[in-house]
Amino acid sequence: MQSLNHLAEQYVKLSLRIGQHCPNYVDAYYGPKEWQPTAQPSPLSQLKSELEALIAAATDIAQPILAEQQRFELLLIQLKASLVYVDMLQGHYQPFAQECANLYDATPPLYDEHYFDNILDQLDGLLPGHGDVAQRLSEYRQQFVIPTDKLETVFVAAIDEARRRTLLHIDLPSHENFKVTLVNDQVWSAYNWYKGNSYSVIELNTDFPIQIERAIDLAAHEGYPGHHVFNALIEQHLVEGKGWLEYSIYNLFSPISLLAEGSANYGIEVAFPWDERLTFEQQTLFPLAGIDAELCQHYYKVQRVLQQLSYSDNMVAGRFVDGNINEYEAIKLLMKYALNSEERAHQRLAFIKQNRAYVITYNYGQDLVRDYLAKQVTNNSHSELWRVFTQLLAQPKTASMMLG
Repeated sequence: MQSLNHLAEQYVKLSLRIGQHCPNYVDAYYGPKEWQPTAQPSPLSQLKSELEALIAAATDIAQPILAEQQRFELLLIQLKASLVYVDMLQGHYQPFAQECANLYDATPPLYDEHYFDNILDQLDGLLPGHGDVAQRLSEYRQQFVIPTDKLETVFVAAIDEARRRTLLHIDLPSHENFKVTLVNDQVWSAYNWYKGNSYSVIELNTDFPIQIERAIDLAAHEGYPGHHVFNALIEQHLVEGKGWLEYSIYNLFSPISLLAEGSANYGIEVAFPWDERLTFEQQTLFPLAGIDAELCQHYYKVQRVLQQLSYSDNMVAGRFVDGNINEYEAIKLLMKYALNSEERAHQRLAFIKQNRAYVITYNYGQDLVRDYLAKQVTNNSHSELWRVFTQLLAQPKTASMMLG
């Protein structure tokens, strides 16, 4: 009979070997260096057999002690998702809804055009001018673009404030740190590469103009209290504190991503409650970017409506993944309902092609985390929200665990 620690070790080693077949699979690893594979990649059929054997062995583990029950359940869910992903690498794809359930342990709601048409009607009433909503939005947003030569200054100010607010509520290692670099030619707008030892490299993609609201969004999502904090807490509490080495690896296409992306998105609201965000934007970020602060209030009314269109990504991804629409139709839908320019719609479709059902981790993940934490906070206290938010980051749960 295998121990839970041995099961965890085999999971990590198998994950690293799966990563030899897909450079995007292992997003972060800071476990033992000697576990890194040096041999040629194993055939996928062999990896599948080993995963099946490991899952079967997990059922032979004696009932874990109560303190490790959640650890055991999450590890088993992660193992089953790894098996699904190996099947996908072999060309055995699943319908979108099934992929959501089996890779991310989630069943997100699906909305159609009628739902998004109602949101577009709201947006139509907020934007100046008449005619095509997408064109008017594009023209309106031009005045909120952060000039390239001010981008780093604005982003550093945003992340410094996000960090200050986070450290008031979360204890992080004194040596935690990050580095920001500007990149281009990517399918994403920003990325956190967690390197271990509480250190991250945060990359900002400058392929497209970056509007002012993205400064706080990206600072909180990629940094504080988002991905950087999430990984640092896991490393501190679970890997170093408890020796649970399955958390020394982060497999991108796995159930833990729903919490990682969802908490990073919801963390924006935790760190910057709405009124406080508007004040900081008006007094600090708009002036740093050289944008008229008087425009802030109305701009964020528009932004709050725009956020409601986020599930349009899921609609397009689901139809495209299932073969119900072609590339041309997907681009048109992204332009109409996500209000992307044609160029940005092509970038977004490239993201969908590469990551498929992963798109649900942002919007559904955010809503799931928000709803779960709302049930944990009984006194409407923001400090209590920070406490349960931190607890969730340090003791991860999958979607079914949060719903259960």
